[in-house]
Amino acid sequence: MAPKPIATTNEVMESAVIRAPLSHVWHFIKLADFPKFWSALQSAEHIKGISNETDVVRWSFKDGTKIEVKQDEHSNLDHFITYSVINAEPDLTYSSVVSTIRCWSVTSGEFEDSTFVQWTSKFASDADLGVLEDAKYKRQDALKGLAEAAAKMAKEHGK
Repeated sequence: MAPKPIATTNEVMESAVIRAPLSHVWHFIKLADFPKFWSALQSAEHIKGISNETDVVRWSFKDGTKIEVKQDEHSNLDHFITYSVINAEPDLTYSSVVSTIRCWSVTSGEFEDSTFVQWTSKFASDADLGVLEDAKYKRQDALKGLAEAAAKMAKEHGK
């Protein structure tokens, strides 16, 4: 009898309080700007000819992986971006993932003038535990880089 796969929630959620104002954090939350803070990325380039209404960016990772991400939603008013992976080289081991990054200004207390950032990724049910663990650590690394980039920008602007 074959062993049963481990049941998982297929959602990864990582968050951080970044000690920089929302405007400095939000500045980096554009698909083409992710390499400015995510150390795993080598480059990002807009892909032409997909659609006039759809923003698609190819992320090239330092390990040689290339993924194309499509911006599904972006709100400068509510400070969130939602994107999905539409192509990958090599092929993904799961059928889909949709991610959302949301930012909120912290307005009082110990972390006043900071930004709360939440990065959620919802994977198709065929994503295994290894995929989820990898996503967790990649998002933690990216949030650390985002904190460093935003803090540097805040320091340059005297905040």
